[in-house]
Amino acid sequence: MRQQRWFRITALALGLFAINAVARLVIRFAFDGADSAQGRATIVMFTVIALALAVLTFVRSQRERPSGWLPDVAFGALGGMLLTVLVGPFLSGHGPFADGAGDFFAQIWIYGACAVAGTLLGFWTAVMLGRDYRSRALKAFTEARKSRPRRVVGR
Repeated sequence: MRQQRWFRITALALGLFAINAVARLVIRFAFDGADSAQGRATIVMFTVIALALAVLTFVRSQRERPSGWLPDVAFGALGGMLLTVLVGPFLSGHGPFADGAGDFFAQIWIYGACAVAGTLLGFWTAVMLGRDYRSRALKAFTEARKSRPRRVVGR
């Protein structure tokens, strides 16, 4: 079951939502809705989401082509975003549109930006270190070409 694509997407979406749920519950019970604490916790939450996606992308980009891991990460982040903006506010004791449509859509834009930034950070780090799938394939090809003796053509 763990090898099926929908499981990986669902697990990522639930993991990203769990990060949001923990941040919302900490704000609700520890700080009782203080605005400064809510702002800091939101920044920490989006940073942790970006770092989680960066680590996941870094690991997955070493083993698979981008066509294999990118849809999983994209749909998982999309699912996590939908859970965060539609279900997450109920954990805080509010509705999704309690603070207005502007706040709702701002959260979508910020979540999307953090998801894209985290994914790019993880992939670019793998490419920079030469650990991504393509770099490793090119290195293996180069090593295989070096190990063969040079073909001598007679005249």
